[in-house]
Amino acid sequence: MVAGQVKNTLGLELSNGSLGPLWPGREGLHWRGQLASSWALLQQEEFIHLSLLQGLSRHVLPVLGSCGHFYAVEYLAAGSPQHRTLFPLDEAADVPQGGQGQAKAISDIALSFLDMVNHFHSDFSHHLHLCDIKPENFAIRRDLTVVAIDVDMAFFEPKMSEILEQNCTGDEDCNFFDCFSKCDLRVNKCGAQRVNSNLQVICDKIFRHWFSSPLESSAISLQLQRQLRGAVHECADSPRVAPSMFWKLRRLLQAMQRELWGTEK
Repeated sequence: MVAGQVKNTLGLELSNGSLGPLWPGREGLHWRGQLASSWALLQQEEFIHLSLLQGLSRHVLPVLGSCGHFYAVEYLAAGSPQHRTLFPLDEAADVPQGGQGQAKAISDIALSFLDMVNHFHSDFSHHLHLCDIKPENFAIRRDLTVVAIDVDMAFFEPKMSEILEQNCTGDEDCNFFDCFSKCDLRVNKCGAQRVNSNLQVICDKIFRHWFSSPLESSAISLQLQRQLRGAVHECADSPRVAPSMFWKLRRLLQAMQRELWGTEK
């Protein structure tokens, strides 16, 4: 029944040996109560996601414990478009005040976003698609690691294909929040493969906010700022982002860090 619930919710067929985080444990005095609690938790898609990724990803919240149908996770302050830097940097460790301190923090957070993109694309048996990307659905730890704190709209490839493959009369019918596919007008069916990517949406909704205007630090050369701004706009405006774009952004952000560290020394 647990395996069936995982397949129905996430589209994943897992062996019994992979279901350990969702299983209540050995039979004992309170086992029937534990079963009832576990089944209540298994009705919550986000709990299944977080439990299965427990220990496998530093970019998702760990489940700290549960009681009945409630579960506890690490508390982190969510991002918000009301913050000039999107995330509350005052709660992070060792972030100096001023333009240069903010620029260093932004470069660290941006690189962590890229690390998350690569991790969700490459490190599981299926790609993990994020279909609701906005500052409010992410947070940063004190070391500036990006954490996805709302995964209600995160889908592994099998479930993503099932969601996208719908009837259509045009491409607009194939949009599922931030996840898009194309309409095949020969059969009036949306493609099962996502056309855009996590990286494209992050460039559009996160990186564009940071890099569309000059950064508040004279330590970053105007040439590098122009290159970074151009790369972010190219990434955000391209439905099919080339794999090379990931490495280009990573290289430019690392160059930004080197310039900031060089000035500090």
